[in-house]
Formats: sequence, structure tokens, C-alpha cells
Amino acid sequence: MNDINNSVTIFNARIIGAFFLLAFLAYGIGRQLFESTDNPEKYSGALLIVSNSVMVLFIGILLKKTLKLYNPTVGNIYLFTRIFEALALSTILLKGSTSDNLEYFLAMLVLGIGSIPMCLALLKHKITPSWLAIWGATGYAVFAFGFLMELFGKEWSMYFLVPGGLWEVTFAIWLIVCGSKNVKTKRINP
Repeated sequence: MNDINNSVTIFNARIIGAFFLLAFLAYGIGRQLFESTDNPEKYSGALLIVSNSVMVLFIGILLKKTLKLYNPTVGNIYLFTRIFEALALSTILLKGSTSDNLEYFLAMLVLGIGSIPMCLALLKHKITPSWLAIWGATGYAVFAFGFLMELFGKEWSMYFLVPGGLWEVTFAIWLIVCGSKNVKTKRINP
């Protein structure tokens, strides 16, 4: 493999940033509507949950395009993470209720663990500002720990959710504002 200095962009940065923000809204509102006994509201909620899963999937697909330039393994891990999250959150629709949170806890645990390598790649290759990448890796580690504790019956996720959630909002805004600018990097060519 040869290293070649290139100037690249985070491909589709604005779209990825928008999907991060819209996915929050789609799942949050969709989950509330899905619990309704009113069929039109329940169907609207289901549509929003499916929309969230589609956006989450596309975040993984689109970010992989940039990540694979730096570390193909990290790109694949991140894509798998987002595929798992999309599928796990969609299974709520099969149950007909969001009362049992196992799928949600598993989706968030895998998201937290699988996003740490992505944030470390952002740091190592200086794709984002260092502070943003470090915050992401730390936030997702704390986030994952909170959801791991949920699987052991400790209701801790709400206490550990904030650093990762705020990072996603900040990262989304950074992607929309700055993410499409050229980044000096070393790209691996086979």
C-alpha cells in the first residue's frame, strides 16, 4: 500500500449532518406517537420510526465513504453499527409497543461501542477538530456504559446519555457548517 497526500472532503457532510438531526426528531416523536391508541397517530409514529432507521442506515453508508479512505476496517465497523441500530430500532414496530426497551438498549449499546473507533479515526487522521473527536470517543464510551448497565437492570442510561447525545448534535452542526471543507490527509491506496 502506498500513502499519498491528498486533500479530501467529508463526502456528503451536510446530508449526514442533517440526517443526524432529523433522526433524533423522527425517533423521538415517532416513539411517542407509536404509543397512541389512535390509529392515525400510531401509523404516523411507525412511519417516523422507519424514517429514523433509514436515516441511521444512510449515516453509516455515507460516513463509510469517507472513513474507508483512512481505515477501511473502521468504515465497516461503523456501517455495521448503524445497520444494527436501524434494524434493532425497527423491531419495535413488530412488537407493537415501545414498553420493553431491550431492542432500544441493545441498539444504543452497539451504537456507543461501534462509534468509538469512528471518533478515534476522526482524531488520528485530523478529520475533525481534536476536541470534537475526543468528546465523541469519550461521550460514546460513557453512553455505551450507561446502556450496558441497563441490561443489568440498573436504570443509568439517562444519566450517561447526555455527553453522546450532545456530541451528535454538535457533530451534526459541525458537518453542516464545516464538514465539507477540504481536509489534508493521508489516503491509503491499495
